[in-house]
Amino acid sequence: MAGHNNAVTLDPALVKYANMYVNRHKYFRWTPRTAWLTFAYVVAVPSIVGYLAYSTEGKWEFRGKRRGDLISEF
Repeated sequence: MAGHNNAVTLDPALVKYANMYVNRHKYFRWTPRTAWLTFAYVVAVPSIVGYLAYSTEGKWEFRGKRRGDLISEF
């Protein structure tokens, strides 16, 4: 009655995708595209965000302001 094993068949495309997702590290290769993406997300984006944060340090004060007060300190 309740012992129907393997009653649901799995989609072969989903099984292939799941195996690819699990074993992705085995098939990774450095190509110009992967090197550029790695540089962009590991070096370029954090340095741009860091530069923007450093250049705007202390220009705005959000604490202790009332309605109508300016947030800029300069």
